[in-house]
Amino acid sequence: MTTVLVTGANRGLGLEFVRQYAADGAQVIACCRDPQSADALGRIAKASDGRVRILPLDVGDAESVATLKAVLGEEPIDILINNAGVGGPREQSAGKIDAGGWLAAFLVNAMAPVLIAQALHDNLVRGREKKLVAITSQLGSTANNGGGRYVYRSTKAALNNAMRGLSRDWAGEGIAVGIFHPGWVRTDMGGKGAPLTPDASVSGLRRRIAELSPATSGAYRDYAGAELPW
Repeated sequence: MTTVLVTGANRGLGLEFVRQYAADGAQVIACCRDPQSADALGRIAKASDGRVRILPLDVGDAESVATLKAVLGEEPIDILINNAGVGGPREQSAGKIDAGGWLAAFLVNAMAPVLIAQALHDNLVRGREKKLVAITSQLGSTANNGGGRYVYRSTKAALNNAMRGLSRDWAGEGIAVGIFHPGWVRTDMGGKGAPLTPDASVSGLRRRIAELSPATSGAYRDYAGAELPW
């Protein structure tokens, strides 16, 4: 049975990942900052016949990451989905950037996925599929940078670069790394005007994850499979 770990699992894409993988019979480790307030996630877990386990995780807190590792021990993980992310501070224009907000966003969007991957490296190696997934954004593309959203763009560009590095450094251990843009999705972050539903986005992302292999590891693609410019 496939074991999938999802960060930021209490809402949006993370919640949809949990919903879909659980419906397909996977064992899901659903991580979020406050499980007690994650009502929708709790309902999915309750209806899952024990397949969904909810664990607390603040991705920006090193102690929280260490606690998660201690709880999991050497349990194999087939697919690790680093989904948790933030949009950054309101002020992130060419004229003004909230420096503290930039640092906070960098920690969550760029550093945390790498540190979590490192903490759970041995769990991935023990898994059958050995797939590490980062949910990024097309706004992390340097080639297509049209200005604005300085904080969000820079943190996602850094995430892309770091995950590309892991795809090379961990290739010898059979770990495949997927760097995926989910599209513009109708979530709290994407807004009500976004054209894609979470269901459509995650369905596409799961197809990309299923296709992920050592041959495609480190590629930067969107949910529909189109390759994106770095």
